[in-house]
Amino acid sequence: MTLKTTLIKNANIVNEGNIFLGDILIEGEYIKEISKSISAKTADVHVFDAEGKYLLPGVIDDQVHFREPGLTHKANIKTESKAAIAGGITSFIEMPNTNPQTTTIEKLEEKFEIAAQTSSANYSFMFGGTNDNLDEILKVDAKNVAALKLFLGSSTGNMLVDNPEVLENIFSKTNLLIAVHCEDEGTIKANFKKYFETYGDAIPIKYHPEIRSEEACYLSSSKAIELAKKTGARLHVFHLSTGKETALFDNKTPLKDKKITAEVCIHHLWFTDKDYDEKGTFIKWNPAVKSKKDKDQLWEALLDDRIDVIATDHAPHTIEEKENVYTKAPSGGPLVQHALPAMLEMHHKNKISIEKIVEKMCHNPAILFQVEKRGFIKEGYFADLVLVDLHHPWTVNKENILYKCAWSPFEGTTFKSRITHTFINGSLAYKNFKFYDVKAARRLTFNR
Repeated sequence: MTLKTTLIKNANIVNEGNIFLGDILIEGEYIKEISKSISAKTADVHVFDAEGKYLLPGVIDDQVHFREPGLTHKANIKTESKAAIAGGITSFIEMPNTNPQTTTIEKLEEKFEIAAQTSSANYSFMFGGTNDNLDEILKVDAKNVAALKLFLGSSTGNMLVDNPEVLENIFSKTNLLIAVHCEDEGTIKANFKKYFETYGDAIPIKYHPEIRSEEACYLSSSKAIELAKKTGARLHVFHLSTGKETALFDNKTPLKDKKITAEVCIHHLWFTDKDYDEKGTFIKWNPAVKSKKDKDQLWEALLDDRIDVIATDHAPHTIEEKENVYTKAPSGGPLVQHALPAMLEMHHKNKISIEKIVEKMCHNPAILFQVEKRGFIKEGYFADLVLVDLHHPWTVNKENILYKCAWSPFEGTTFKSRITHTFINGSLAYKNFKFYDVKAARRLTFNR
């Protein structure tokens, strides 16, 4: 069988803190050669002129909810993975709070089978912890599964792990990376009771960050970190939303050696509590979007490397669900298609360099989760590549939104940059709102 060969010429290649004009030769699924100038040696090489566009490693999104199985009226792996590759996300790690929940090996493998049939992007899934499934957790193969997800607040079904003895047992015994959602449930319930007594179901959305407060986040994050330090567990704290929490994290240790790492999501870097007036429950997330001061401190921690990763926490709901009154409107929103354009918009505003965007969205997720041969533009690595035109404005609207839920918190926003091409394992899978049915996606593996 002859390997498919593609030559990308004249690209501004962004990798490991550098940008240089060069060519990339792809043979089959892998990057064969990177050089300032490469010539096609045979006539059957597909030569592609990047015309000076920026070539990035494919984004690895370490936290998405694609809603399959059981919640497919909101989204599914097929629709959301297509939206992801249109947004330059070539690999995703999906969460266990589906229906049924991914808390047994059997249910985990069922999700892998769905993704093998329908996903446009490379995929992995997190295994879910509960108060009573330690035996199943210990069966998980760390080389083939991204991580263990624990909800220490804001869970669905029976996934709230709130038994201190169980928690310590899990932290002590698993060799998996433990990813946690940290919000203290007791604090949230007390805050909610106060506002519910005043407003009933129609609590004004502006009080969401008061209910899911800074203290609720900090109390839970600090406890998780304390437990990780006590047990030696490898801990990753999802979606920081407060400035106060950033003080809990370190920027003195190289990422590959860190035992405790942190993530921030697009919405906490973009929106503030001032946006509730316009966006209402459409920017209702858990943890809540908080103050401008919090946003500024999150940016500071991201840029000084206390925060390691930018992710989406893509969590779609239908428009009808989101339009409900406060107590009935679910938290979460769709983000995979617009995350990289949003960060590139921040680059245009001189908030962050392209090199730093690539570090936080491509390199660091690969290092942090020990993803094999992805997240970098390197010879011998999988050719997950994204071409970006920094000067091709477009406006988010109903006609170009690709999520199954058919809405976006960015509707009406004009981005200066667009993703023009996405390669998955060496195959062109997406080009300017057109998809190619190449079935190139693979299950992620981990170098552990």
